[in-house]
Amino acid sequence: MKVKQFLKNIFPYVVAILLVVLFRAYIATPVRVSGQSMYPNLKGKEILLLSKLSDFERYDIIVLDRNVSKDHLVKRVYGLPGETIKAKDNKLYINDKKIADDYGYGVTSDFGPTKLGKDEYFVLGDNRIISLDSRGIGAIKKNQISGKIVFSLFPFKKIK
Repeated sequence: MKVKQFLKNIFPYVVAILLVVLFRAYIATPVRVSGQSMYPNLKGKEILLLSKLSDFERYDIIVLDRNVSKDHLVKRVYGLPGETIKAKDNKLYINDKKIADDYGYGVTSDFGPTKLGKDEYFVLGDNRIISLDSRGIGAIKKNQISGKIVFSLFPFKKIK
């Protein structure tokens, strides 16, 4: 009888732990920003919530998985599958049309044009001076993206 009572008492805890593990593995997980490549919009040590179920649109902040770099890289999507992206005279162009670059900090050196494949994205860090991004590592395949940032968890004054 004691074993049955023990299993009955522990069951809710096992279910709770299992749900948390599954949630973090397949739905969402916290991510810590390291470095200054997304400065001034994101700073080191901020904690963000990463959704693993999202599609990606221009200007979304995404996290690249560890097969791209030893750390999770946090970057912003600029080029979408099938597009051609380039930078000329500190301006960004998609399919030869100038696009808004409200997030870029510092000078964006000339690059491209780069034609993206059907499952490729071109990502840039907001801090163009020091960012390791598609200008140096090339286009990012969709399967190299862990997910999209959907929420800021810390610092508390920045929660949104």
